Amino acid sequence: MAYAYSELLAAAQQWAASAAAAGRLSAEQAALLQNLEPAAAGALFNAEACRDGAPLIVAFMGGTGVGKSSLLNRLAGQAIARAGIERPTSREVTLYHHSSLGVDKLPEGLPLDSIKISRHNDERNSHIVWIDMPDFDSVELGNQRLVLEWLPHIDVLLYVVSPERYRDNKAWQLLLAEGAKHAWLFVMNQWDRGLPVQYDDFRQQLAKAGFADPLIFRTSCSEPHGDEFGLLLEQLRQLSGRHNVAQLERRNRQLRRRRLQQTLQHLATELGGRDFQALQANLDAQWQQAETQLQTGLAWAMQQLAKFWADNLGDKAEIALWDAWAQNRLDDMLDELVLQAAQAGLPTKPLKAALQSIREQAGKTLAAQTELAGRQAMLHPGNGTQRFLLKLTAAAETVLPLAAMGAVGYQVFSGYYHSTAEHSAYLGTDFAVHSVLLIGLSWLIPFFLHKKIQPSLYKAGLKGLRQGLQHALAAVFAEIKQVLVSEQQRNEELCAELQALVARCAAEPETAIDKQSLLGRVLLADAG
Repeated sequence: MAYAYSELLAAAQQWAASAAAAGRLSAEQAALLQNLEPAAAGALFNAEACRDGAPLIVAFMGGTGVGKSSLLNRLAGQAIARAGIERPTSREVTLYHHSSLGVDKLPEGLPLDSIKISRHNDERNSHIVWIDMPDFDSVELGNQRLVLEWLPHIDVLLYVVSPERYRDNKAWQLLLAEGAKHAWLFVMNQWDRGLPVQYDDFRQQLAKAGFADPLIFRTSCSEPHGDEFGLLLEQLRQLSGRHNVAQLERRNRQLRRRRLQQTLQHLATELGGRDFQALQANLDAQWQQAETQLQTGLAWAMQQLAKFWADNLGDKAEIALWDAWAQNRLDDMLDELVLQAAQAGLPTKPLKAALQSIREQAGKTLAAQTELAGRQAMLHPGNGTQRFLLKLTAAAETVLPLAAMGAVGYQVFSGYYHSTAEHSAYLGTDFAVHSVLLIGLSWLIPFFLHKKIQPSLYKAGLKGLRQGLQHALAAVFAEIKQVLVSEQQRNEELCAELQALVARCAAEPETAIDKQSLLGRVLLADAG
């Protein structure tokens, strides 16, 4: 499916504006799309006037004193453009067109007070609009600005030189920069003062610029007899034919579409070259160092908190586990990460925004999770073996004395029974002493063991705090890594969106122009 250039450009610029607003595209990168040329020259004239085809927009361009305005005045048969000594200070653009063509609206940025409009009724030139441009090499910087603002609306540039000024550097640089965007006809004006060697040298210069067989016309407004001005008009009238104008319009669309495609591909390459993997590797190295420092720096606070809990069960501690030092250390690590992202050419604005919530919540989250782990550890102090032995000794403190008393009672009853039957002596002093010792030891030994294997609340709380801090730091690290993963995924989405736009630009096939035709000769050899 073929898409209109204006539609593609609008979609690309909207994408760039959205990406730039989110901080994922630099202002310089967004400007590459925002500064692309809009639609072509046909927008200058209303559709009703162009019902037989869009006119050919022809502009006279060249340095000061080469006779551009004189050529336009010669064409009109009257003085419609300023010429002579007044010209170098003029900042005026002259439009000369058939009365049947009406200017619909001027593009934004083209000042009305710098435009003079003249009309004619010559049917032979009814489909040609002539524009006399300011001198590009003038001392007036406003002249150069006007020329550059009008260039996107020009179909054919009449590059006017003189025998003395055909090597003008400023105009020549413009030709090299804008060569592929326009059709070119070349006029060596003031030929009555020219030499064949100058003409040949000018042709060689054009060949170096890419014009294989340029059309060069020798004219002289002071001595017009026998010059090639009539041939120039004839060639322009042929170029203004509907077929040639349509081909020029199609070629301009193709050039603009190609430039848009190249710009989008350039941006896609830049976005695709963003190295998030290196940033994640840097994060791993930084976090190991920061984690060690935090665990070491918070060790004293955890010891004090565990001691307070062990000595004051149920009381609220005033000890800050996550202090300003710890927050500064985390902030320093995140700032270093953002700095490394900036040095690697990664977008920092969305990265900062995503990391800001981690900065703000990390302290509360780490303190809460660490304290919770410490309190939970104090609910179940010791290991599994200790807790089993505690239960065993607690039961033994009751069971063993009862068993001992039962055994002593049995001996008392048995001794009494036998002494009665045998009329022998009853229990003695030794038995009483041994019985007391047995009962006492059966309680004392489990009680002593129970006290000895009782786990330390301080150690349990400290161990829980350390484990809680480790888990909380791991959770913060996972959040930071997830931010980088999300940034990489969003960058990949932007690349996919760019590739979709590139594919839309390539949807319309390009058509070539015959190099041997008149239109082929006025275009750059490698741009047709």
